[in-house]
Amino acid sequence: MNPEELVRTERLVLTRPVPADLDDVFALYSDPGVWEHLPSGRHTDPATTRRLLDHVEAGWEAMGLGSWVVRDHDGGLVGTGGCDLRLGLAWNLGYRLARDRWGRGLAQEVVRAALAAAARVRPDVAVTAYLLEHNARSRAAAERAGLDLVWRGPDAGNPDPAAVRLLYADRPLSAIVVRELTAT
Repeated sequence: MNPEELVRTERLVLTRPVPADLDDVFALYSDPGVWEHLPSGRHTDPATTRRLLDHVEAGWEAMGLGSWVVRDHDGGLVGTGGCDLRLGLAWNLGYRLARDRWGRGLAQEVVRAALAAAARVRPDVAVTAYLLEHNARSRAAAERAGLDLVWRGPDAGNPDPAAVRLLYADRPLSAIVVRELTAT
C-alpha cells in the first residue's frame, strides 16, 4: 500500500476506494441533497457510480493518487474527495460530502490532505478546483486552500446554459492549459 492510500486526519480516515464502497458511495451520489448546485449530476443507478469508481481506480493505478472514500473514525461515511488528475494536465481538487456533514470544516480536512498528497506525488503538477460559480461553499473552500481564481466562463456541457464555471489554481496556468481544462 502506498502512503497516499490511507490517510488519517484529526477527524477523518481517507482510503483508496475498494469494491465494497460501492453501496455507500452510490447512496451519497444518489442523494439529491448533495447535488444542490448541479442536479443533473445526481446518480440514478449504481452502474453510474461503478463507472465513477472505475475512473478513480484508473487514476490511482496511473498516478498513485486519486479521490478517497472519506469516513469518520467510527467508520461512518462522510463522503468522497481528494485530487484526481484531469486530462493529464492538472490535479483537480474536489469533494462531495453527505449533506448532514456540511458546515463542520470536514471539507477543509479533506482539502488539506489532498493538497499535501498531490505535493508528495507530483509537485510539478498544478492543483486546480473547477466549480460552479453559485456554489459559495466550494468557492470559499478553494480560496481558503490558497487557490486563486484564474478563469471564469460558461460551463461547457451543462444543461443549464446560464451556468458559469470558475477555475482556481495554486499557480499560474498557461492559456492552453486553461482552454483544455475549461472546454470539457
